[in-house]
Amino acid sequence: MKRKLIAMAVAVFGFATGAQADEMIALKAGYMMLTPSGTFSAPLNNIGTSLDMKKDLNLKNSTQAFGEVTINLGDSSFLIGFTPMSYSGSSTLTGAINFNGQAYTAGTATTSEFKADIVDVGYTYYLINMDDLPSRLQLGFETAVKIISAKSSITGGGITSNKNVTVPIPTVGLRGRVALADFIGVSARLGYLGYSGNSFTDADAQIEFSPVPTLGIFGGYRYINLKLNATGLNADMKLKGPFAGAFFRF
Repeated sequence: MKRKLIAMAVAVFGFATGAQADEMIALKAGYMMLTPSGTFSAPLNNIGTSLDMKKDLNLKNSTQAFGEVTINLGDSSFLIGFTPMSYSGSSTLTGAINFNGQAYTAGTATTSEFKADIVDVGYTYYLINMDDLPSRLQLGFETAVKIISAKSSITGGGITSNKNVTVPIPTVGLRGRVALADFIGVSARLGYLGYSGNSFTDADAQIEFSPVPTLGIFGGYRYINLKLNATGLNADMKLKGPFAGAFFRF
């Protein structure tokens, strides 16, 4: 009987040890393709034309590398990520416009660019954190700050006009994950907050596949709704598209 109890204890201990999450730090890198829609403007003295990213400027999709680092400590998780976006295009203006005080007449051939680098600093506290079982479930409350450095320019008729701003926008939301050990899992997050005419909606969902515990690949879809009412730059745009990459965790 004593031998049976010892054997059972060893088996339970071994099962628990094998099922326990073994990663504290996760590094992710990949590529993201985001399609733009919406408008932006650079008014000066309250004078400026709202420009449609597709119809007026013919801005193409942004395909950029991105990365993030996550540190897990018990029920807490800290994240820092970097997502660069770059949209450019050429078009012939169908009407007169004013951008940052510079007038461009109808029929002018233009090249335009809109860049937005997003630094994402977030903290998640998991209200449900079943991360030490073969079937895992996590659901937490997330707070984050999105630091957006936006740059825009229009060149036409030999004249270039540009406008740059940096705006921090806080968000609050939820983050969740369902997984079968470290082998395969699905995660998602949603964050939003608005103030003083600025708002940021950030949502994504992804599936992770890890043939070995420390290495894996992922793919998913991201949706961003960005509204800026900064000094000299206004924007109301949606950016959405797929992403994929690889991760290393230890």
